[in-house]
Amino acid sequence: MDAAAFRSEFPVLERLAFLNAGSDGPVPRRGARAAAAQIERELVEGRAGRSHFDALMELAGALRARMAELIACDAEDVALTHSATDGMATVLSALGLGPGDEVLTTDEEHPGLLAPLEVARRRGGFDVRFVPFAEVAGEVGRRTRLVACSHVSWVSGRTVAFPALAGSDALVLLDGAQGLGAIPVDVGTLGCDFYAAAGQKWLCGPDGSGCLYVRRELAEGLDPPWPSYMSLADPARPSELVPHPGARRFDLGLSGPLLAWTHASVELFQEAGLDWVHERGTALAERLAESLGDHGHAVIPRDRTTLVSWRSDDAEGAVARLADAGVVVRHLPGRGLVRASVGAWSNEEDLERLLAAL
Repeated sequence: MDAAAFRSEFPVLERLAFLNAGSDGPVPRRGARAAAAQIERELVEGRAGRSHFDALMELAGALRARMAELIACDAEDVALTHSATDGMATVLSALGLGPGDEVLTTDEEHPGLLAPLEVARRRGGFDVRFVPFAEVAGEVGRRTRLVACSHVSWVSGRTVAFPALAGSDALVLLDGAQGLGAIPVDVGTLGCDFYAAAGQKWLCGPDGSGCLYVRRELAEGLDPPWPSYMSLADPARPSELVPHPGARRFDLGLSGPLLAWTHASVELFQEAGLDWVHERGTALAERLAESLGDHGHAVIPRDRTTLVSWRSDDAEGAVARLADAGVVVRHLPGRGLVRASVGAWSNEEDLERLLAAL
């Protein structure tokens, strides 16, 4: 893939060194055009009738298939959600954990996991135990029913020790918000039971997009915690609650413009080549980490991912000063860290601009 051609898909990069895809990725031209075309279609043709519904289901099916390709599973194992948090909340609500059960999590988790975990704990009465991110695999105990943690830490950019986790007796729910689109994801290799991912970050889709992988044998035994028309295999018998087979029972409401944008964005990444996307993003991030260290900044330990965090006595102020210089990064509240998110759309000039501004 030609790096300059790929970068040209993202107009914001003409103005800014946009290094914050860990929050929201830059918007690609084709994603915006696909959303606008779908809105125009619905404006002119309306949103009613069999043809509209069938077209929406066809678009959802196409997106489900593309998401399944990204995480190396069958389409039947993928639910379409509105965010990684939606996926994690769905799992935590569906499992029915209760007194005597333990959920193991870590000290580097995002509020998008911790908030639904706390609500589930209050409702179910199970225990939650926090351990260091690097030690989570070795902390699984006799009472641990579920390990809920990040695939890639949003704080450090480290990856979880998945081989050891997969070998435990506990179920594993991975927060893939900083994984999907940034580094290779193969749910079979990860050995996880659930993988919740975001569409708006490294896939550069809209806010309100995401997916959830559920291992087939588990999906069939779980009721959708917030059932809707989209959950039902037979909408003519809703009171019998006969859900779709597989993960589709966990689908949330579908929006034509959001589906169209997400589909177009994923298509862009697949056309570019996921191997190229992953290698370019991680290589540039590694280069940034090394350069920051050479300039005296304390980069915290990381793995080969797309996130780079360094210590700052005034992280929020540093982010504001960088923004004034046309460099978009973020601070991590309460941690004294500034974080840059480096994607395949980034280039060496973006990194140099950040270093010069610092």
